[in-house]
Amino acid sequence: MSPQSVFARLEPRLPSVQKPIQYVGGELNSTVKEWDCAEQSETGGPTVRWALMYPDAYEVGLPNQGVAILYEVLNERDWILAERTYSVWPDMEKVMRAGDADGPIPQFTVDSHRPVRAFDVFGISFSTELGYTNMLNALSLAQIPLHATERTDEDPIVLSGGHASFNPEPIADFVDAVALGDGEEVVLKISEVIREHKEQGSPGGRDELLFRLAASGGVYVPKFYDVTYDETSGEIASVTPNRPGVPARVSKHTLMDLDAWPYPAKPLVPLAETVHERFSVEIFRGCTRGCRFCQAGMITRPVRERSIETIGNMVENGIRKSGFEEVGLLSLSSADHTEIGDVAKGLADRYEGSNVSLSLPSTRVDAFNISLANEFSRNGRRSGLTFAPEGGSERMRKVINKMVTEEDLIRTVAAAYSHGWRQVKLYFMCGLPTETDEDVLEIADLARKVIAKGREVSGRNDIRCTVSIGGFVPKAHTPFQWAAQLDHETTDVRLQKLRDLVRADKKFARAIGFRYHDGKPGIIEGLLSRGDRRVGRIIEEVWRDGGRFDGWSEHFSFERWTDAAERALEGTGVDLDWFTTRERGYDEILPWDHLDSGLDKDWLWADWEDALDPDSIDVEDCRWTPCYDCGVCPEMNTEIQIGPTGRKLLPLSVV
Repeated sequence: MSPQSVFARLEPRLPSVQKPIQYVGGELNSTVKEWDCAEQSETGGPTVRWALMYPDAYEVGLPNQGVAILYEVLNERDWILAERTYSVWPDMEKVMRAGDADGPIPQFTVDSHRPVRAFDVFGISFSTELGYTNMLNALSLAQIPLHATERTDEDPIVLSGGHASFNPEPIADFVDAVALGDGEEVVLKISEVIREHKEQGSPGGRDELLFRLAASGGVYVPKFYDVTYDETSGEIASVTPNRPGVPARVSKHTLMDLDAWPYPAKPLVPLAETVHERFSVEIFRGCTRGCRFCQAGMITRPVRERSIETIGNMVENGIRKSGFEEVGLLSLSSADHTEIGDVAKGLADRYEGSNVSLSLPSTRVDAFNISLANEFSRNGRRSGLTFAPEGGSERMRKVINKMVTEEDLIRTVAAAYSHGWRQVKLYFMCGLPTETDEDVLEIADLARKVIAKGREVSGRNDIRCTVSIGGFVPKAHTPFQWAAQLDHETTDVRLQKLRDLVRADKKFARAIGFRYHDGKPGIIEGLLSRGDRRVGRIIEEVWRDGGRFDGWSEHFSFERWTDAAERALEGTGVDLDWFTTRERGYDEILPWDHLDSGLDKDWLWADWEDALDPDSIDVEDCRWTPCYDCGVCPEMNTEIQIGPTGRKLLPLSVV
């Protein structure tokens, strides 16, 4: 029987909460299916049902492409039903927990307002570790036991994915299964395993289902692995499968031929304002620039480009089906697409004179050119340009393998300012390995030179430069996974010195914007990004103490996390600093070593040593140079897929 919608219970209470529209559903291009949709399908058999969640508010979660793509891919199968759910704000949580005469109102999907607990799979996509407490809150509201070991056959399989899931050990107690890498194909394979298990009458219950998923080699099931610790050092002593048939290592999934997967094909149009009011097309996946701090670049290798025709078709289809007037061409380094010039000109030609505008995300200094920028602003919408030198000094940029010289940056911004741009944003990081105060303070000098050059080439004084600084957090599967994280006190002192230096310069201070966050949230992100299973106790303590929406500064409490860490780690021989500000050694077993991203650990270690060696050579982009033996292509049986195709984007024809 179909579970009853909770909307009748929810609707009378909507006027009492902020932004009630976010809980209503019914967005353009959303999908509503019958609960037993497979019965009416050609294939017949049992229906497999997914509740997909991005663990943040609707305004952040709805534009998330990962969830949107899986939502479409799953719903295209006539025997699969997929719906969406998002984190509810504290006012709605209070309403739901208070409930009515029938009890608390459970976590629900926005598509049909069905209880999340009724689905077969509760899939949660993590792009940041700071969403972990929101996951626990959703489990609690859904009336699903927090701990995987306490769940019964009546509970869904709790499955995590997304970039943060490349080290899922901090949430190993709370998730049943983990999918690493690209999700388009693996969610269908998981669905097939569930369908077959159902057809057979669900023998062995959830334990047998989880074993089948684990034995396939494509899904990591934490409960099938035992972790032991060295009582002296506190380090991991071993990670071993605890039953036959479970692989010792679990590999990521890599989607090849992106042209065969042109999603999203039916973009969701939000009912409430969201953080991105645009249609986004991923023009390629992966990056081999080799920035040592960048987890996304490392774990998404190899580079796989979409063809110019597919990009053009996706843009046209998305505009037609959504009504969005802005199109973002997204990737980790969009200007590196081998045909980006032809893409930009073809799209600008196609939509010239219309209300459609095109945009690129943050652009590498060495990939920017004025003709490209002019194509993207041809319709008269000229926003500020964003560049990411990352390191404040040339020495730091060599350490992180982002070899952009000061001359490169000045030349690029001079071209931009001389062609009519008035605003440039520069993004840096603080706390990188080997960094000193002097490296950070060089940011002020660089910003002054940018403003001076802008005034010189434009002949105007209304030139602006915004300096935005984020704290560096070491991530798994990168050369910096062994690095010590800078403590938050030193981070704050350095950034205060930089701010004071910028403000003290009367000639340039008013032209330089300065944005940064304090170092405390970064320490907690560092704890969660490189933690092991012992960190799960901390997450649970924080959630029970009221932790929610930790990615939002107004909800984040550093003291709540430090107090929880002290309580949860008592007697373990390790503490918060042990997980964050401690440098690791080559021989240490890292919590994610049994999860295979394709990267050779010895290659990562050699790159880490090169980062510390001022005389080391730069690691070039293997798209254009011989292979650097990172291991991904042979290990994953993949290859780089790039153009040029030599084709052009044709104008639209009138039908």
